[in-house]
Amino acid sequence: MSEHMTTDYVKPKDLAKMMVDAGESKVLLSTRDTLIRAYMAGAILALAAAFAITVGIQTGSPLMGAVLFPVGFILLYLLGFDLLTGVFMLVPLALLDKRPGVTVKQVLRNWGLVFIGNFVGAVTVAFMISFVLTFGYTTGGGVIAEKVGHIGMARTLGYESHGIMGWFTIFIRGILCNWMVATGVAAAMLSTSAIGKIWAMWMPIMLFFYMGFEHSVVNMFLFPFALIMGGDFTFVDYLLWNELPTALGNLVGGLFFVGLMMFVTHYKTAPYRELQL
Repeated sequence: MSEHMTTDYVKPKDLAKMMVDAGESKVLLSTRDTLIRAYMAGAILALAAAFAITVGIQTGSPLMGAVLFPVGFILLYLLGFDLLTGVFMLVPLALLDKRPGVTVKQVLRNWGLVFIGNFVGAVTVAFMISFVLTFGYTTGGGVIAEKVGHIGMARTLGYESHGIMGWFTIFIRGILCNWMVATGVAAAMLSTSAIGKIWAMWMPIMLFFYMGFEHSVVNMFLFPFALIMGGDFTFVDYLLWNELPTALGNLVGGLFFVGLMMFVTHYKTAPYRELQL
């Protein structure tokens, strides 16, 4: 019986090849489909962020918000949509493997299109949520708008007040974030079943959100939303003191600490040592 038993577990060596294949497919995807998938990913993640913040405020438990936040990642992953944090990890692997048609220019093209799609999707939801909370901007946004406004100020001007060390703090938080998020994406590939993928993603995504690490796409919703609701900082503050260092940190965290590690040790495994007897 054991000979015929099947498992949905994918071995790390096979996983590493799947990651390179996924990077290649994302580079070769049409502009239209890349933008659509990125737009939907940004919008779904923005809704999940709004949901998690609302839950945290209404229950008084940030942990409860963090426990439920991964639903957004899970949905967009299962539906085949793309986040900037994911392509930061996967796409360069196809370049390293010298896949046909994959060049530095094509990698940068993919990142640029996904950034645009994610941003437009996240801002779309920011406008929708702000409209709903204010009855078409005819009244205040209440506790949720006030909370997000405080988050926006603390995570822009708050970092700026510490100068260059504040910039590097958010950069490192970006690294830690995508170390976890990319781990979740890779771990989801370890299973061929939907339930296996869901559980594999849940823990690292919950960890990053509860720990307050910085995710470039989540922030594409939070900060425009805070600005729409009257947050006391500027769009330039957001770009220079949040989005830029966060995105760079996300790139390092996802590519170096997850993608390259898997690529080097499982895809390009070094020869085994010969024991001297």
